[in-house]
Amino acid sequence: MKIYDELVARGLIAQVTDEEEIKELVNNGKATFYIGFDPTADSLHVGHFMALCLMKRLQMAGNRPVVLLGGGTGHIGDPSGRTDMRTMMTKETIDHNCECFKVQMSRFIDFEGENAAIAVNNADWLLGLNYVELLREVGACFSVNNMLRAECYKQRMEKGLSFLEFNYMIMQAYDFYYLFQKYGCNMQFGGDDQWSNMLAGTELIRKKLGEDAYAMTITLLMNSEGKKMGKTANGAVWLDPNKTSPFEFYQYWRNVGDGDVLKCIRMLTFVPLEEVEKMESWEGADLNKAKEILAYELTTLVHGKEEADKAKQAALALFAGGDDDSNMPTTTLSETDLTDGVIGIMDLLVVTGLAASKSEARRLITQGGIAIDGEKVESIDQSVSKEALTNSIKIKKGKKVFHKVLI
Repeated sequence: MKIYDELVARGLIAQVTDEEEIKELVNNGKATFYIGFDPTADSLHVGHFMALCLMKRLQMAGNRPVVLLGGGTGHIGDPSGRTDMRTMMTKETIDHNCECFKVQMSRFIDFEGENAAIAVNNADWLLGLNYVELLREVGACFSVNNMLRAECYKQRMEKGLSFLEFNYMIMQAYDFYYLFQKYGCNMQFGGDDQWSNMLAGTELIRKKLGEDAYAMTITLLMNSEGKKMGKTANGAVWLDPNKTSPFEFYQYWRNVGDGDVLKCIRMLTFVPLEEVEKMESWEGADLNKAKEILAYELTTLVHGKEEADKAKQAALALFAGGDDDSNMPTTTLSETDLTDGVIGIMDLLVVTGLAASKSEARRLITQGGIAIDGEKVESIDQSVSKEALTNSIKIKKGKKVFHKVLI
């Protein structure tokens, strides 16, 4: 199966500008394509994961990836899919985050070899632009009427779109225009919420250079309830092991819903499609086996085989009632977290991230979903003492989430 057909079969492609041209380019290893990553944090997260895997798939098929780090666009902030303005970051923070991204990406993308990926930072060309010259060079190529109709601005229009954010589309289009001229970059890939920005880039290249460039969007990773995947009560699921441990990462995928597991295997892993098709008839206990395959494959991709093996063994030991908690997510409390030598169970659930709020903690307890060292917590007024925490306790949320706490 050719790479384009495989992307379709895996459900990865959302929209394309010219399917036949794109198919011809990627199937024959003729695409030099880029995906942009704005450095909004010091780690990549699950939301970036599909883009990284797409880059890897296309590079394996002979195409050349260009990793674009948004050291310039990060100064503005992408308004796509947001109802509020992003927090402004300092240049030092943006530069630091870009360096963190580079390190993590090297696990997925090959920066050496015949079709080696290249990493570029749009700060190198955007931050030095003269505003009046930019207006003269590209301003006439953009219709304000068309920009206001763009999907990426619709949500922001309800609460007020700042002129700062309004410029983001122009900056992203200029990136594509610059990369086309500098590196022969003929394609841009990105999340489906980037479609309007990507079309702006193809139009700018056509109007300024009289050349064709192409765009393709990736299906957003949604669960069966229509919500974006990659979020927990503790926040995003990060690719940095210091922010989300390999065990927590493994457990996140091990606990996906029955209706989502095969879609995730198809879209995110490199398990052959023939094997995925065989799994479509699996039910009950077999679906749990599929979840273990998903968790192990993704943890191996992100953290390596050794960490994936540890996470798998730790999870199996816990489900079997074993005592191996060496890889279990752990929270270490200090004396200041206690009041008169104890901490209330609802406070403890919030501190550990097992509940996002006290109201959620109350619901978990009243529904019988919390146990400490194998004993179900019966009351929201229950407390845990300093003495118990000295030897550590194990909290179990539901049937599958474990957390160790000590002082």
